Amino acid sequence: MTDTPEDPHRLVSAAVVVGVDGTPAAHSAIRWAATVAARRGRRLVLAYGMNSTPAKTWLMAYKPMVDEAVRTLRMHGEQALLTGTQVARETAPELAPDTLISEHSPAKMLIELSESAHMVVLGSRRGGAVAHLGSTILAVAAHGRGTIVAVREDGEDITSGPVVVGVDGSPVSDTAVAAAFAEAAERETDLVAVHTWSDLTFTEFASTGYIEIPAEDLQTAEQAVLAERLAGWQQRYPEVAVQREVYPSTPAQHLREWSERAQLLVVGSRGRGGFRGLLLGSTSQSLIQRATCPVMITRPG
Repeated sequence: MTDTPEDPHRLVSAAVVVGVDGTPAAHSAIRWAATVAARRGRRLVLAYGMNSTPAKTWLMAYKPMVDEAVRTLRMHGEQALLTGTQVARETAPELAPDTLISEHSPAKMLIELSESAHMVVLGSRRGGAVAHLGSTILAVAAHGRGTIVAVREDGEDITSGPVVVGVDGSPVSDTAVAAAFAEAAERETDLVAVHTWSDLTFTEFASTGYIEIPAEDLQTAEQAVLAERLAGWQQRYPEVAVQREVYPSTPAQHLREWSERAQLLVVGSRGRGGFRGLLLGSTSQSLIQRATCPVMITRPG
């Protein structure tokens, strides 16, 4: 029998990696990541992607201009990392953050780093806009490995309330359940497991006509499904108190509402209704942009 390879994201050497771009949203991500790294005794790596390829391509006929553009990008990155290091040390003085500048785009850099990182953390702005050069956070959440966390601007101080996890019964959500129990135990807080019967809106769900089972029987059946999904993890983490919430539909809406009182929301990268090849589900995308608390995206393997 061959040995099972150890999960690289759980190795002692696996660092908490945070994307840096000099924005207030990135500073919120740095503070959240620094707190996690200090609490778990892990390295903190601040990473900046220069995205110098476009400048080199556009100005390839004017080498002096290319060199100047790359120098400017590097200077901006060095300043962002210097400020980010100060933010991290103010949050966790015991840390000595490592810094990294890459010529790649932020998305490509962070996706590569996610292969061996304990987790990758990025900042997102309030009001639904996505920070870190537009869609970077969605690209990293879709294509990165392991755990990706989106921290909303000014959301790094959320340390009260439960950990909330979305459960739909898929293998991807099973990974989210495992991560959520671990986070709740680490944070010494309760866990709220949110399960929905359908990904449809309630109006669509109620008007389909194909469900003739009484609502109370469906509720009982889905409660049993949820209990089965949680049972093994409750045995492994007996210290974590679990609250089960079952709703008929619209997982994104209910999870978004729970995010207003949670300290962390955990979801899988793609849920039960995801199409083959769709790496980031609509629920995950919606929560990254609209949830109030930090959102943890998990992926099997």
